Amino acid sequence: MSLPGIYLHIPFCTVKCPYCDFYSVAATQEAMEQYTDALCRMLRQLPEEFPGLTADTLYLGGGTPSLLGVKRLDRILEAASHSLHLSQDAEITLEANPGQMPPPFSDATISRETLGALRRSGFNRISFGLQSTDPSQLQFLGRRHSAAEGLQAAELAFAAGFEDINLDLMLGLQGQTEETISRSVQLCAQTPANHLSAYLLKVEENTRFYRQKVWERCPDEDRQAQLYLYAVAQMQQAGFIQYEISNFAKNSRISRHNFKYWDSIPYLGIGPAAHSFWNGKRFSIPRNWKAFAQAHTLAELMQPEGEGGDGEEYLMLRLRLTQGVQAAALAQRHPEISWEQLCRRAKPYEKAGLLRMDPNPGQGFVALTPSGFLVSNSLIAHLIG
Repeated sequence: MSLPGIYLHIPFCTVKCPYCDFYSVAATQEAMEQYTDALCRMLRQLPEEFPGLTADTLYLGGGTPSLLGVKRLDRILEAASHSLHLSQDAEITLEANPGQMPPPFSDATISRETLGALRRSGFNRISFGLQSTDPSQLQFLGRRHSAAEGLQAAELAFAAGFEDINLDLMLGLQGQTEETISRSVQLCAQTPANHLSAYLLKVEENTRFYRQKVWERCPDEDRQAQLYLYAVAQMQQAGFIQYEISNFAKNSRISRHNFKYWDSIPYLGIGPAAHSFWNGKRFSIPRNWKAFAQAHTLAELMQPEGEGGDGEEYLMLRLRLTQGVQAAALAQRHPEISWEQLCRRAKPYEKAGLLRMDPNPGQGFVALTPSGFLVSNSLIAHLIG
């Protein structure tokens, strides 16, 4: 039985990236201190609100979690470790931005010393927002680090004792070609990173890119599809095996925390804009860090968003994975869903090369191919019926 996961949202950034729609606010030392105090208080109260809570993954996302600095992150991890009864082999992930942090946040700059201190605190997985190794694409994305700084961050993390290192890449960018993608993948493969997350640029409302209509300067859908399939092939060739639409791992070192989302495993999200899936229901917390900091308990912040974890949702999430839906697991978790009907709906798409399948009711599976992932929303809707 898989244990729950815990997600902590750290909403602070020094600058808002033009493509980012995640909840974030401008960082100040005072705000980060107030938020850290509130987060630690929430964590210490968890045993009373959720008796017997035990987790085996803890993920600090953002925003820019590394911006808090080692001392605050150490306080948060200490509070979480005491309250959550983290398993001995727990995966503890920190998102970080490479490169020099501007004053007064210089102490959060990724360095050998900073990474060593984070590793000693208990973090054992780190994810860097590299995005590209092409200077013009980094400029387009508003990134402040260079390609060299992004790649060096992976080297420094490995030297500090991190064995699980992720690098983010973005696809479908202005001026992006097969050559620039190949170079980015090859350079990442030369570092100790054992995980890549490669996302197609999606221009969200309420972003600077949306206001600038940046899609007019980016590859169209057909060209994006070509770049995605090329990137998948390049990463596989470099030893990064695809296990989810946008995630690739060497030596099966997948993100255990993110895998919980796709396998409908319960998780608690703590922080403004965080979401939870708990006891078959989904919850969210309002996008307001000050309201979060002033609250007394997590429960008073969690707003219900309805039932979760039904059979259709299970199919939708599992079909994001390259291993897809397994017949035996489906029969055990959602016996109300007909395996035979699912296979009948899937058969035409197998012939079109959009999915792979084995109709055997005992050991069978239905799984999308990389081409299927490109049309996953409509394809999954047809499979669900």
